[in-house]
Amino acid sequence: MNKKLNTALFLIGATILNLVLMFVLIILGWVGIAALKLPPLLLIVVFLGSMVGSFLIYNQVIKFVSRKIDMEKYFLPLFRRRRPGGGAAPKP
Repeated sequence: MNKKLNTALFLIGATILNLVLMFVLIILGWVGIAALKLPPLLLIVVFLGSMVGSFLIYNQVIKFVSRKIDMEKYFLPLFRRRRPGGGAAPKP
């Protein structure tokens, strides 16, 4: 497989992982609200908390994976690095 395909598959897999994590956190929050008989208004808090929680877990998983494998060897860079001056390259 080439770097483009690896990058595309990684992005698809990472997106699915993030959505599954969010779904699991939402279900756990719903179960917690139902078990404790809390007001249904807290569903909004559960939804927002699950988005934040899935993002934080996802970041930790990506950091762990990037420590274990050399990402630059298998994937294309998604974002170009900024130049030290911070500005655009001068035009000739």
